[in-house]
Amino acid sequence: MAALLHKSQDHLWPDVAPRRQFADVEAVFPTRAEFIQAMPPRELFRGAATIDMVGLSLNLLCQQYSDSDILKSVASGTTLRCLFLDPAGKHILDREQEESHDPGVLSNLTGINIGSLARVRNKIPAHSTGSIAIRTYDEPLRFNITVVDRKTCVIQPYLPSARGVESPTFVARRNDQPGLFDTFSQVFESMWATGKEVVAQ
Repeated sequence: MAALLHKSQDHLWPDVAPRRQFADVEAVFPTRAEFIQAMPPRELFRGAATIDMVGLSLNLLCQQYSDSDILKSVASGTTLRCLFLDPAGKHILDREQEESHDPGVLSNLTGINIGSLARVRNKIPAHSTGSIAIRTYDEPLRFNITVVDRKTCVIQPYLPSARGVESPTFVARRNDQPGLFDTFSQVFESMWATGKEVVAQ
């Protein structure tokens, strides 16, 4: 019938059309900037119990989400695990060269973000039920991964020569079928397990 009507099966029967080709991917954005416009950090992180992040400088949290918002989240019970590319490591130097930056541009930014987040951590009241854990890793930079409440995963690949803000961004929602959420949440967990802890100053 679809062929006779010159329509796709998905168009005629959207409720029964197979969704396997999309797995658990809910949205795709051409750039990080367009993702942030559609899903601002305040919306993404609102009411979150857990926020897990791995990437380069984690600007989505450290530059797009205020210190006061982070403190409010932690005070209300949010647990953050943040895994930065080591600003003193080999692979951040490789990325600076790949993006044609002057030496120190990315390592300085990452160091500033780590220091800023560590200062926020030092301000957490003793009675807060949330926490901030900070670690670093020194491995080839492949993805920026953000997992919120163990049900929403934001995935961004790092493309050759392109800045991270210019790379496409995928949003996956956990469901009862295997998909990108499971893959990338496991990537985070394996990298976190081998990360080097940034101790409190």
